[in-house]
Amino acid sequence: MKVLLVFAHPEPRSLNGALRDVAVKELQAQGHEVRVSDLYADGWKSEIDRADFPSLAADARLMPVAASRNAFGTDTLTDDVKAEIEKLLWADVLILQFPLWWFSMPAILKGWVDRVFAFGFAYGVGEHSDKRWGDRYGEGTLVGKRAMLIVTAGGWEAHYASRGVNGPIDDLLFPINHGILYYPGYDVLPPFVTYSVDRLDEAGFEPVAESLRARMRTLETTPPIPYRRQNGGDYHIPSMQLRPELGEAVAAGFALHVQDETAAG
Repeated sequence: MKVLLVFAHPEPRSLNGALRDVAVKELQAQGHEVRVSDLYADGWKSEIDRADFPSLAADARLMPVAASRNAFGTDTLTDDVKAEIEKLLWADVLILQFPLWWFSMPAILKGWVDRVFAFGFAYGVGEHSDKRWGDRYGEGTLVGKRAMLIVTAGGWEAHYASRGVNGPIDDLLFPINHGILYYPGYDVLPPFVTYSVDRLDEAGFEPVAESLRARMRTLETTPPIPYRRQNGGDYHIPSMQLRPELGEAVAAGFALHVQDETAAG
C-alpha cells in the first residue's frame, strides 16, 4: 500500500518524532511505500488568506468557500496545496499524527486541513436532491481509502475513559475522525493513542513502540469504525436527522452515529 503520514510536532526529537520513525520503519518493513509531510519542518502556512487564491481579483471580497471552489475548479490553488492533494490521491492510507493540545489537533494541522481539503475536492461534491445530500459521510473523493490517527496525550488513560473528567477519547476525536476523515469518504480506523506521555521513560517506550508496530502490521485488516453512511438510509434527507427507530441504545451524542453503538465509548 501507499501511505501518507502527516506529522505535526515542532520537535523532531520528541516522543512523537520517535513514534513516527517507528511507524515509518515498520510500514516500510512490511513493503509499503511511505511519504511523510512534516508540517513544522516544511514551514507549512496554516492560515487561509488571500494569498491562497492568486486568481482572486484584488478588489473582490474574500469568501473562502467560494474562492476555494473557484481555485480548485480552475486549477489555481497554490503549489503547496496542490502537492498535498496529489499525495492524498496517491495514498491508499492517510495517517495524521499529532499531540493532543487543548483537546484537539495543533493549529498547524488544522490549517493543513483548512487549506488542503478544498471545495470540489473534499467537500461540495455530488448530487444534492431529495434522495441524497452530496457525496459525504461514507462517500466522496477519498472513498475506498483508509485513515487513522496516531495521538499522544499528557493525561492518564483513566482521564479519557467513559467517566473520565476529560471526556471519552472517542468523543474528543469524533470531530476529526467523523467530521474530517469520514466526511470525504475515508474508512476510519480506531485511533492509536498513547497516554501519560510526559511520564514515559525509556523502559516504557518499547511496549508503546511494539504496540504501534502491531497496528502498522494490521493497517490493511483492522476493521474501521462503523460510522453510519449519510445516504445509506439511516438519515432523513434533507433534514439529516437520524431515523427515530435507530440508536435506541443511546439517548444522544456522537454514539448515535456509529452503527454498533457500543463501539463509540
